[in-house]
Amino acid sequence: MSEPTDGALILSTALADELLAHAAAEAPNEACGILAGSLADGRATAYHPARNAEASPFVYTVHPDDLVRIVLGIEDAGQDLVAIFHSHTQSPAVPSPTDRRQAMYPDAFYLLASMLDPDVVPMQALRAWRIRDGEATEAPLRIG
Repeated sequence: MSEPTDGALILSTALADELLAHAAAEAPNEACGILAGSLADGRATAYHPARNAEASPFVYTVHPDDLVRIVLGIEDAGQDLVAIFHSHTQSPAVPSPTDRRQAMYPDAFYLLASMLDPDVVPMQALRAWRIRDGEATEAPLRIG
């Protein structure tokens, strides 16, 4: 049974650690991937890393082959696409103008990691956002 939320994105510490490990492994380029789970309660339960088609430290695009494979897998598992993740290697975890322009999933969270401080804990590195019509609004993020 889903628990009511305050519009927060919820993920386990292990999942947060997995995201930051992927981001560290892809440095100096931005890492990206998709989180699956339940949009109804905002809970992400699985991370699907993807290739950054741009292979860039400044921008990301989920590789189209990975996007199709991951989204079909999420649908086959009866889950929802809960969040799109990417890292910022040289800036805070705030959507850039490019991030806001390219956001195509208004129901999903956008989860960003800042890799400015590689020793920072997940709660300080990660921030969740909703991006609709080019406007970004920070969403509560609960890790634990």
